[in-house]
Amino acid sequence: MTGSKPNGFDDHPKEECGLFGAFNVPRANHVIYRGLFALQHRGQEGGGMAVSDRKKVRSIKGHGLIAEVYAKREAASLKGDLGIGHVRYSTTGSTRIQNVQPLVVECADGIWAVAHNGNLVNADQLRRRYQEYGSIFASSTDSEVLVHLLADPRFMNGNGNGRVSGALSELQGAFCFLIMTRDCVMAARDPHGFRPLSIGKLGDGYVFASETCAFTTTGAEFIRDVEPGELVIADETGLHSHRFVMKPSRQAQCVFEQVYFARPDSVVFGQNVHKTRVELGRLLAQEHPVEADVVCAIPDSGNSAALGFSQESGIPLDYGFIRNHYIGRTFIMPEQNDRTASADLKLAIMPEVVNGKRVVVVDDSIVRGTTLRRRVQGLRDCGAKEVHLRISCPPITNPCHYGIDFPTKKELVANSGDIEAVRKFMGSESIGYLSVESLLSPFPDKAGFCAACFTGEYPVDISGAKGKRSLESSMPLLNFES
Repeated sequence: MTGSKPNGFDDHPKEECGLFGAFNVPRANHVIYRGLFALQHRGQEGGGMAVSDRKKVRSIKGHGLIAEVYAKREAASLKGDLGIGHVRYSTTGSTRIQNVQPLVVECADGIWAVAHNGNLVNADQLRRRYQEYGSIFASSTDSEVLVHLLADPRFMNGNGNGRVSGALSELQGAFCFLIMTRDCVMAARDPHGFRPLSIGKLGDGYVFASETCAFTTTGAEFIRDVEPGELVIADETGLHSHRFVMKPSRQAQCVFEQVYFARPDSVVFGQNVHKTRVELGRLLAQEHPVEADVVCAIPDSGNSAALGFSQESGIPLDYGFIRNHYIGRTFIMPEQNDRTASADLKLAIMPEVVNGKRVVVVDDSIVRGTTLRRRVQGLRDCGAKEVHLRISCPPITNPCHYGIDFPTKKELVANSGDIEAVRKFMGSESIGYLSVESLLSPFPDKAGFCAACFTGEYPVDISGAKGKRSLESSMPLLNFES
């Protein structure tokens, strides 16, 4: 397996990972497992956890879903009341066990574990700098540069807070980090706040998660979000907040978290995801009305927007597509034909719902367009009279450099800006994208979101950026297991 993206499998963008951490929580490994299970949608190709009993740090990690990783390893040996966990979406380096997190290393002052969500635009420069000093990297992930910063004598001379703050201040781009030592857990979020990270209370302890849905699963109570540019430390004296860098003039929260990535029952950037998507569907119906007989969502990510479209337009909502939740990770099939056939197994069309009907298909986004094109043809094969596509975000015309694994610009079906050409490629009677203005309208602070994939206006300089796939594919490693 090369790890390259299969064009025929899934046309949705991918994010790199989800994070969950716990401090002063009995049987932390079980709590972290449940938290990661709730975050599995954020990464399905690898994961693991590191747990401490205040004396020794133990860890497990592996490829596959977190349930597979947890079942195959000696999970019961992970004794302790604090730890961090990670689920990862695969990139070109996914077959390397070294890239699966948490990264656990031994520095001069003990064990450190690190888990990361996002993408560091200056990772390549930092990596080269440390390699020139003679440092050796065990992985090809950008996350490992933080480990080398933490071990840098410039920062080791300070106290715990100053050391971590100094290391974090060197990073540029999008990042949420969970950092663990033998006796504390730390959570940090980049100054622009690209990715979500929340704090919860569980009994006498604290938990951290990429999404609040993990708090529901573990029984934790949501406290607040980690603020952009904030380092939060949970130790035996309680919860402490430190700023490792001043806030920039504007935040740049990723709007795609609300459009697609987050689970509908999560509260992300202060708003319930389901309600936001319903509103986007309503706005989509206002901007692109159509005469039709039935509205059908592409499950599961199009469900909420389709509901909003139906409510606003008055067109009945029905199950035109049925998802098979047991198809498994068809992504890893080695042959393109096998992947495409397996992708078709994920969604079945209901001929009784669409036959002879004018069908509105609502989806959250179009990336390459290959999968949705097959869906349109499938509807026609089942007797659909007309097919109208409605997309609850604007055309994606630019790649992301902040943690979303979009393909290159030339692979994006809408990169030319010619919507009519996209419609013809899809084979639909019409196509309507939500405008950028409407996309941002549900949020009180419209200027506080990053929409660079739609506008090309990147809030953090990307001149030195090297995407995760490019970074990992350019750094061959020995293929050893650990």
